[in-house]
Amino acid sequence: MLMATLSNEYRLALPAAIREELGLKTGQKFSVIAKGGVIELAPLPSIQSARGILKGANPDNYRDRGDRVE
Repeated sequence: MLMATLSNEYRLALPAAIREELGLKTGQKFSVIAKGGVIELAPLPSIQSARGILKGANPDNYRDRGDRVE
């Protein structure tokens, strides 16, 4: 079992084995969830990972805000 220690500044350093396994980078953002006395960290996807997600989308039928009926 890998361990980490909370510093005086409340910082937690992840073990190198975990960082390498998950391909984590410095400055990467995480969601932090406290659930049943357990802390869950989930790496947030980078904006670059979403690149190309809308490739081929046809925006011709999208409405502009000015066209909305309120």
